[in-house]
Amino acid sequence: MSQNQTKPYDPNYQYQHIQVKPITGCIGAEIEGVKLSSTLDQDTVHEINHALIKYKAIFFKNQQHLTDDEQEGFAALLGKPLNHPTVPVKSGTAHVLELDSRGGRADTWHTDISFIEDYPKASILRSIVAPAAGGDTVWANTTAAYNDLPEELKALADRLRAVHSNDYDYASKVTTSPRIDAEKYRALFNSTEYETEHPLVRVHPESGEKTLLLGHFFKRFVGYNSQDSRRLFDLFQDYAVNLENIVRWRWSVGDVAIWDNRATQHRAINDYGDELRVVRRVTIEGDIPVGVDGRPSVNLKKVVKQDISNFTFENGQILEKAS
Repeated sequence: MSQNQTKPYDPNYQYQHIQVKPITGCIGAEIEGVKLSSTLDQDTVHEINHALIKYKAIFFKNQQHLTDDEQEGFAALLGKPLNHPTVPVKSGTAHVLELDSRGGRADTWHTDISFIEDYPKASILRSIVAPAAGGDTVWANTTAAYNDLPEELKALADRLRAVHSNDYDYASKVTTSPRIDAEKYRALFNSTEYETEHPLVRVHPESGEKTLLLGHFFKRFVGYNSQDSRRLFDLFQDYAVNLENIVRWRWSVGDVAIWDNRATQHRAINDYGDELRVVRRVTIEGDIPVGVDGRPSVNLKKVVKQDISNFTFENGQILEKAS
């Protein structure tokens, strides 16, 4: 077992193997002195994981040497890779999800795959093709969002339970390219329909911090009608995406971003017109959230509608594997 899994989190830890440069006063840090690979030593991996917990989103420049295999190998040092349950991996890979702007643009705030119980711990994103201008990604610190709440709202948030689902108005959440059949893509994304009940406030399993769990997979609050749920969502979501809680990263080819998916939301900025933007992601398995009251998340629905094992994703298109 690697040291990043065995050493307890100490917020005052002093780094010895990496150089950490905070980007804002609230979230984000650039990490220097590291060449990411599948063979990094355990002490360096521990410090990367520590910086991830502390700064929520961390960034590495000039990692052009990484291949798909090496990205997967490095990811495995941080935890067990987790494939998206309803989106095919990139052709020829075991765990790489390719996000190609020709296939769609996820340009709303979200936490990755929060419609399943044990949604990811973290995601590792590598830039393959970057627009000449635009196409940045922004991350929001949802721990800071909780801390910013007035005490009365904290008390309410601590009690709320929210249903997340991948069954929603897909066209309103993802901007698809004219070359993509939006209905086919939506059917694939919803090939297994999930509903999961999460606490609005989860306790971070490594830092012990409290963090808000929202984003565009949110469907409703338990015990509230759709109108009241939307009002409450907007109230808490506004705290999450407050400008003071955000870091913005301008991509260059070879950049790598890693974010703590348990303590952030993110979105890609759709401001680069017809230019091509390609990034590749490997996601790390998470645990089942636990609320302030000790109650865990619970699955409410899992309905398999279509087997996606015969599909792959390449150059922004969904393809069937050759038989």
